[in-house]
Amino acid sequence: MQFDDIIDRTPSYAYKWEKYKGQDILPMWIADTEFRCAEPILDRLKERTEHGLLGYTLPAHHSGANQAVVDWLARQYDWQISSDWIVWTPGVVPAFNVACKALCQPGDKVMVQTPNYPPLLAAPKLNDLVKVEIATVEEAGRWTIDFTELEKQAADPKCKLFIVCNPMNPVGSVLTAEELQRIADICLSNNVSLCSDEIHCDIILDEQVKHLPAGKMPDFKGQAITLMAASKTFNVAGLGTSFAIIEDPKIRRKFSVAAQGMVPWVTVLGLAATQAAFTQCDEWHQQFLRYLRGNRDYLVAEIAKIQGLKLLTPQATFLAWIDASGLGVDNPQAHFESLGVGPSPGVDFGDKNFVRINFGCPRSQLERAITLIKNGC
Repeated sequence: MQFDDIIDRTPSYAYKWEKYKGQDILPMWIADTEFRCAEPILDRLKERTEHGLLGYTLPAHHSGANQAVVDWLARQYDWQISSDWIVWTPGVVPAFNVACKALCQPGDKVMVQTPNYPPLLAAPKLNDLVKVEIATVEEAGRWTIDFTELEKQAADPKCKLFIVCNPMNPVGSVLTAEELQRIADICLSNNVSLCSDEIHCDIILDEQVKHLPAGKMPDFKGQAITLMAASKTFNVAGLGTSFAIIEDPKIRRKFSVAAQGMVPWVTVLGLAATQAAFTQCDEWHQQFLRYLRGNRDYLVAEIAKIQGLKLLTPQATFLAWIDASGLGVDNPQAHFESLGVGPSPGVDFGDKNFVRINFGCPRSQLERAITLIKNGC
């Protein structure tokens, strides 16, 4: 559990590091961490490959992975589900695009909160739908949804779907039970479906809050689509494995039909990794959260010392949404890159005045980034 270890990722063609290949820029952008996977996951992958056969495996038949999801949700969220509710997908991005196809017709409107990560913002247009942006606003030192705007837009009969990201990426807020209830009330009263991207739900840093899965809310009567994965928490995103929880059989059927012929099965190694993550890695998970809390607190404290930058403490994820409008530069992304730090550009998320920094890395890398930023600001 050496979270301080620096691991050279260049031989693995890691996307994060390929972007700035040959440049003296520290990559702190795409949302994967710099941490070695938990050993039980690596052991399970070795065991699976040593078996020697990697042929077709229908995810529904992989009872070990399915039971692991059932047990994980019961332990983490007191959410009692049936394995029949699980629909495996090769990532949450294909999943919310499938939700668009399943629940909307061309020309319908889809509401998405902004800022949000680029694939989610792109989903409506990719599916011949109209994107309606619901702003995120600051309240009491925390980001939340503009519920007045949500209520206004949901009243449009053309609005058929709301895709929410909870915990929110990039702002890091965890929706409260009251906020989720308000979303439910607005959606249900206007016949709007809900698809909830909860890929960061197992990375809750604020110990005073708890994650509540959308699909657990009784008002939705099992019709909400909840998207989850082990990928962000356990750093196995390259294995392309996630799952949707859909209790209502009619909605689940629509979702599955929309995916036919377009979305492949998840991989046998992804299923093995998910099973190991959810059954053998509890201690690693807790140490991971403690390490991230330390990184977050360090980053928040240091950003507060830098004139021109502002950061609201994220409640979850390993991502920091930093307001750089006070720097007085036209292009914050280019400015940070000129200092030797490569964040995600805020413009891709919906606000050019921000950058998103990934603090899921060894503390020494984070300290190096802060030094570079301080020297140039």
